[in-house]
Amino acid sequence: MVSVFVHLADTLTTEFEAIDLMQTLAETSRDVLPVEATGIALSDPRGRLRVLATTHPAAELLELFEIQNSEGPCYDCFQSATPIVNLSVEESWQRWPQFMACAADAGYTSAHAFPLRLRDEVIGVMNLFCTSSVELPEDDIGVAQGLCDIATIGLLQERAVREKHLIAEQLQAALNSRIQIEQAKGILSERLAVPLDEAFVMMRKHARANNLRLADAAAGVIQGQLVLPVEN
Repeated sequence: MVSVFVHLADTLTTEFEAIDLMQTLAETSRDVLPVEATGIALSDPRGRLRVLATTHPAAELLELFEIQNSEGPCYDCFQSATPIVNLSVEESWQRWPQFMACAADAGYTSAHAFPLRLRDEVIGVMNLFCTSSVELPEDDIGVAQGLCDIATIGLLQERAVREKHLIAEQLQAALNSRIQIEQAKGILSERLAVPLDEAFVMMRKHARANNLRLADAAAGVIQGQLVLPVEN
């Protein structure tokens, strides 16, 4: 079983792709657990679930049904941040009548759901679909949640790296803009014979009045495209 986790971890490489990781999670879970199909849904920036990976077209349709109708183990798992496992067929029909009818039409009798979570943050859900009434033993429950946890850590780590790069780019852009602004202040100060702080106020006021970014106003001054009159 260790090899299963190693296989999933191997997906977390320099050439990391979220969709590849999720497809690997879906296929690995289907292969090592007593289920016939799996589906993965992730939360978008607005907190809405989106289907990202499945192992069978019928599983994808069921995932879409749950999301669109806000009914089923996937939806409840995402809302509660806890696994939805080993419900009896009768309880499932009482809890999700529309979903169970749709699942029966697709050939599935039971389903389980595990959150993709890290502490209090839930970023998605893995659904397991079975053609018979399957009760997962504790070991399989641990494996399923463990695979989800590894994938979640990978996704959040990738997001953190991406956000770190974005922050670094934003900081560098701010520093570059600051250099331009300082140059523009000096040009205006000399051109209009006003103190540096007054030159900055004038440039900033002009930018706001004309719906310009301060950095763009500064660039205009440096390039000679923006000439500010001396204020009386």
